[in-house]
Amino acid sequence: MLLSGKGKHRRAAKATRIVAMAGVAGVAVAAPLMTAGTASAATASEWDAVAQCESGGNWSINTGNGFYGGLQFSASTWAAYGGTAYAPSADQASKSQQIAVAEKVLAGQGKGAWPSCGVGLSGASYDGGAAEAAPQPAAPKRSTEQPATRSEQRQAPKKTAPKNESKKTVTTPTGKKVKKGDGEYKVVAGDTLSKIAQAHGVKGGWEKLFQLNKGVVENADLIYPGQQLHLK
Repeated sequence: MLLSGKGKHRRAAKATRIVAMAGVAGVAVAAPLMTAGTASAATASEWDAVAQCESGGNWSINTGNGFYGGLQFSASTWAAYGGTAYAPSADQASKSQQIAVAEKVLAGQGKGAWPSCGVGLSGASYDGGAAEAAPQPAAPKRSTEQPATRSEQRQAPKKTAPKNESKKTVTTPTGKKVKKGDGEYKVVAGDTLSKIAQAHGVKGGWEKLFQLNKGVVENADLIYPGQQLHLK
């Protein structure tokens, strides 16, 4: 409206340019209408909150932990959702580009891609799938061993050693695991086979004690606190 008003006092050539500009402006106005069905699933302020939680709000962060940018994308997720069209890794992309990729991740995987930091995101379920009625493209497949984001990695259950294994071994001061044994005597710091044999009257001395526990003690000079030795 402002442009047409000014056009009354301009020459025809300028008026033509004004019409062209109006045409461009018309495209800008029409764009939101064309994309209304695929509006962002989360607001910019919501993504800012996720970034604050994930990376302290640093959109170009790369600490070498395998996750990049303000929203801490893994390299595989960044590539799977088209991020490499912007930059090789998320930390090298702009904030708006990271958010554009994040919208695709949110649509495909839901808030669960940021389980620690994405609870406040709107427009998608926790487990995945956008709440919008518009159909979404199928999410790229990824290995369950490759977390989408740093937040998801923090939530992943930690692998622990089988309970039976911890009961059957003893950790040495160097971190090595040795057999624990199931004998009646428990080795304490400062023990040697000679001391134990003498203190408990083992006939045959340390040699006999070594023979009795060959399945546990590999070297007669090396026994460790926590090992349980047979005395007879």
